Amino acid sequence: MAKTTKEKSLVIVESPAKAKTINKYLGGGFEVKASMGHVRDLPSKGINIDIENNFEPTYEITPGRKRTVTSLKSTAKQCKTVFLATDLDREGEAIAWHLKECLGLKDENTYRVVFNEITKNAIQKAFENPSKLDMDRVLAQQARRILDRIVGYQVSPLLWKKVARGLSAGRVQSVAVKIIVLREREIRAFEPQEYWLIPAVFTSTPQNNLTAEWQAFLSSAPEGRTLAQQNQWLADHNAFKADLITANGEKFHVDNPKDADLLLGNLQTARYTVSDIITRRVTSRPAPPFITSTLQQAAANRLGFATKRTMRIAQQLYEGIDLGSMGALGLITYMRTDSTNLSNDAINAGRHFIETQIGPNYVPDKPNRYASGKGAQEAHEAIRPTDPDLAPDDIRQFLTDEQYKLYDLIWRRFIACQMAAAQWDTTRIEIAGISDSFSCQYRTTGRVLVFDGFTRIWPTSADDPQLPSLKTEDTLHAVEIKANQHFTKPPARYTEASLVKALEKEGIGRPSTYASIVSTIQDRNYVEQIERKFHATDLGEVVTDKLEECFPRVMDIAFTRHMEEQLDKIEEQHLDWVEVLNKFYGPFKENLEKAEKTGHAKAETQPSKYMCPECNAPMVYRFGKNGRFLSCSAYPDCKFACPCDKEGNMVENTESKHKCPNCSKPLVEKMGRFGPFLGCSNYPECKTILKMDKEGNPLPPKPPAEPTGIKCHKCKTGELVIRQSKRGLFLGCNKFPKCRTIVSMQKLDELKTLQAEGKWPPSDIEEAQKIVSVKSKAKKTPKKTTVR
Repeated sequence: MAKTTKEKSLVIVESPAKAKTINKYLGGGFEVKASMGHVRDLPSKGINIDIENNFEPTYEITPGRKRTVTSLKSTAKQCKTVFLATDLDREGEAIAWHLKECLGLKDENTYRVVFNEITKNAIQKAFENPSKLDMDRVLAQQARRILDRIVGYQVSPLLWKKVARGLSAGRVQSVAVKIIVLREREIRAFEPQEYWLIPAVFTSTPQNNLTAEWQAFLSSAPEGRTLAQQNQWLADHNAFKADLITANGEKFHVDNPKDADLLLGNLQTARYTVSDIITRRVTSRPAPPFITSTLQQAAANRLGFATKRTMRIAQQLYEGIDLGSMGALGLITYMRTDSTNLSNDAINAGRHFIETQIGPNYVPDKPNRYASGKGAQEAHEAIRPTDPDLAPDDIRQFLTDEQYKLYDLIWRRFIACQMAAAQWDTTRIEIAGISDSFSCQYRTTGRVLVFDGFTRIWPTSADDPQLPSLKTEDTLHAVEIKANQHFTKPPARYTEASLVKALEKEGIGRPSTYASIVSTIQDRNYVEQIERKFHATDLGEVVTDKLEECFPRVMDIAFTRHMEEQLDKIEEQHLDWVEVLNKFYGPFKENLEKAEKTGHAKAETQPSKYMCPECNAPMVYRFGKNGRFLSCSAYPDCKFACPCDKEGNMVENTESKHKCPNCSKPLVEKMGRFGPFLGCSNYPECKTILKMDKEGNPLPPKPPAEPTGIKCHKCKTGELVIRQSKRGLFLGCNKFPKCRTIVSMQKLDELKTLQAEGKWPPSDIEEAQKIVSVKSKAKKTPKKTTVR
C-alpha cells in the first residue's frame, strides 16, 4: 500500500538537477523538491537595513519565487518532517534558514542535512544523522550580506555624484579592482634596465662544421625552434648549453655592449674543461587535491576556462550526470571549499585504484596528506571524484566536451595526489675556462627521470636538457659563444588564474565569491580582458582613486582581509555580528560625510606632455563619459579636445577617402567609447556617424528590427522584434536597453499561436520563462562501458 503524503518527509534542495539525483536514493518515503536557489533576500530597491536598530534587515520573497514558496509551503503542511538539504557552505545554510522562515516550519519537525557528495552512501549517512540549523553560520552569512549592502548602497550614490551616474561599488570587488589598477600603474611606471647574457654551447667531441650546422638548424624554422627541439638537436650531436656564472672570480653582470664585447673576446679565446660534476637523486611530490581557487587556476591555465565557466561546469558535475543504466550520479564532491582534507574512504579508494589499475609500486607506503591553508574549514573536503573507478574515458560518452575536460582534470589531480613521488637524477656540471690572465666559470644542469611516479597521471613539463656522458677534466669545445642583449620586463598583468591566486593570498573574498568577483568587475567595465590579461580601464582607475580618497579604510587590502577574518569568527568563535558591524560602520559613516565635500572627477585634471595646437597652452588629461581624453588647460576660453590611447598618447583624427553620405564632406576616422568609427568632418553641423571595418571602410547599417506583434513577458509594455546578431537572428524587446529580454527564434511561431489564443503573456513570470526556454537535445544512451 502506497504511503499517504502525511506519512512522507519533504526534502528541499536548491536545484532540479540535484533533486533528481537525490530522489533515486531516498525511496518512496520522501518527496524531493527544489527551491530554485534563494527564495528570500533583501529587496533590490533601497538599502532595507535599519542601521539604528542593530542593523535589522528587511527581507522579501525573491522575484519569481512566490509560486515556488507557495508550492513548498503547501507540500510542507502535508508532510510529517522537513529536511533542508541545501549546500553545506554558509550560503547554503542561509538558504536553509530563509526557507524555514518563509515556509513557517516548526523546529521540532525541521532538520538540516548536509553532504559533501551526491552519492548513495553519502545521502543515506546524512539522513541517518540529521542536525539542526547552525545559526552561527547563518548570522555570519547575514552579516556579510548586510555589510556588502551597506557599502554598495551608500557608496554607489556618491560615485554617481562624483564620477558618473550608474556606477556601483562593492566592498570586495572594489579592492579587487584596486589590485589590478596598482599593477597597471606598476607597469606604466616601469623603466626597463639593460643587461647582457653570454651563454655558450659546448661539445666534448670536436666536430667539423658543427657551429655552421647549429646555426643552420636554428635559422631553418622561420618562427624559431622550441626549447625542446633545441635540446633534442644538441643531445643528438653530443652537445649542450651552459650559462656564464663568473668572470675573473666575480659574479657575472654586464649592462652595456662595450663591456659585453670585451668579455666576449676573452671567452672566445679561453680553453674549457669540466671542473666538477655533481649528481644526486631528487624526489618531486604531487600537488594537493584541488580546492576552489586552485581548480579555477588550473582550469584557466590548462583548459582556458573562465572562472565563471569552471564553476558552472563543476556545479553540473556535483549535482549529477545521467550515466545511462547507472542512473544519475554526482561525479565530484562539493566544489566551493578551501580545504585540502580527504576522507579516509576517499584515500583508500584512490590507493586501491592506483594499485589495481596503475601498479603497486605507484602506491606510497603511507597515504599522502596535505595541510590546508590558514582559516580553511577542515570539516569540508577537497574537490575530488566521488568514485575513482569512474575514469574519465570510461564515461566520456555521457559528458559534454567541457564536462569531460574538467572532470578529467579533477580526477587526474586526485589520483596523482595519492601516488608515489617522481624520482629524478639531477646532474650539475661546472665548466672552467682559462686563458692568459683570464678565468671564467660556466654551469649547466640537467635531469633524467628515473621513476615517473605521479607524473604518469599528472604530466609535468619536461624541457630539461639531456647531458652527454662526461667526467672531470674532460676537454670541452665551444660550438657557440654569443653575447645577447636583454631588458628587464615589467610585472606581468593579471590573468583570471593569477588574480584568483592574488585574492586568495591576500585573504580577499572566499571560495564561493572568487568567480563572481572576477565576473562583476568586468561587467561594470572597471577592467577588461585583452588577450586573456586584465587591463584597468580609465573608469576603473578614476573610481579607484575616488574611493581611495574618500574611503581609505574600506579600500585598504589589509583591512579588507581583517573584515573577512572577523566575519569568519562570527561562525567559528561565536563573535557578536552586530558588534562587528558597529565597529565597521562608525568610521565608515565619518568617511561618508567627508566624501560629500570632495570634488567631481570631471573637474580634476592631470598634466600631459602635449601643447594645444590652437592656443599653445599646455594640455591636460580629463575624465569624461567616454573615458580619459586630452583637453586644453585654458578651457573654457579654448575648447580644443582630442582622444588619447591607453598609454595617454594623443590620437589625431585622420581624414579617410570616404565622403559623408549626407553632406558629401570627407569622413574622418575617430575613436569613441565603443572603438574606432567614421564621423563627418563637418561636425557639429553634420552629425553623421558610421561604423567601420578593420580596413577603415564604412560598414552598411544594420537592417531595422522587424516587428512581430508579440508582447514582452518581462516589461509588459514592449513588443518582441526580430534582431540580427553575429550568431544570427533572435527575438528582443523593442524597449532595449531598458528591457533586455532575449528569446530564441525557435519560439516565434509558438508565441504567436499562444498570443492568438490569449495565453501569452502569462501573468506568472516563472511560467513565461518555462515557455521561452529552449530544451537541449536529449543524448542517446550508449551501452555502459566496463569500468577499469
